[in-house]
Amino acid sequence: MQLYLIRHPQPEVAPDTCYGRSDLAANEAHCGQVLQVVSARLPAGIPIISSPLQRCAVLAHRLAEATQSAAPLLDARLMELDFGTWELRRWDDIPRAEIEAWAQDPVNYRPGGGESVIAMATRVIEFLQDLQQRYGRHDAGPAVVCHSGPIRTMLAYRAGMSASELATQAVASREKIQYGQCVEWGLPALN
Repeated sequence: MQLYLIRHPQPEVAPDTCYGRSDLAANEAHCGQVLQVVSARLPAGIPIISSPLQRCAVLAHRLAEATQSAAPLLDARLMELDFGTWELRRWDDIPRAEIEAWAQDPVNYRPGGGESVIAMATRVIEFLQDLQQRYGRHDAGPAVVCHSGPIRTMLAYRAGMSASELATQAVASREKIQYGQCVEWGLPALN
C-alpha cells in the first residue's frame, strides 16, 4: 500500500529548543508553502490522517480542503516523542548527564521522564496495523501528516519487526526528514 508521509511545517519555536509533544503552532508562511507543494502531489479525495498537534492538524485540514477530501482523522499515535520535563527547554539548559544517559540507551531511556523510543515504536506499529486493516485491500493508502520521529520509525519498519527491533532501527537511521517534506512510502505487509 502506497502512503504519503508528510512532516509538519516549521513550528513557531526558538532555535535550539527541545520540543516533541508540545502543541506548537506552525509558521503560517511555511504552512502555505507546504500546502501548495504537497497538495499538488496528492490525489483528489485522498484520506488524510494526522497527529492532533496543531502544527500537523492545521496543515491536514487545509490539505483536505485543497484535495476535496473528507475532514482528516486525528490520531494520537502519530504524536511526536514526549520529552517530559525537557519540553520547551533549550538543549543547552538540559543537564549534560541526562543527555548522556539518553545517548547510552536511546531506545529505552525516557528523556525528561517522558516517553521512550520503544514506546513510540509500539504505538507506530499499532497505527500501521490499523492502516493495514482499514486500507489493506487498496493499492493507495492515505496521506499521513505527522512528525519526524514517527515518520522515521515508519520508514525503518520491516515486516515482522518487534517494537524493540523497530526502535533500534529508527534510532540508528540517519534519515533526515525536513519540515514540510512529503515522502511516498510503500507499507510492507504486516504480520
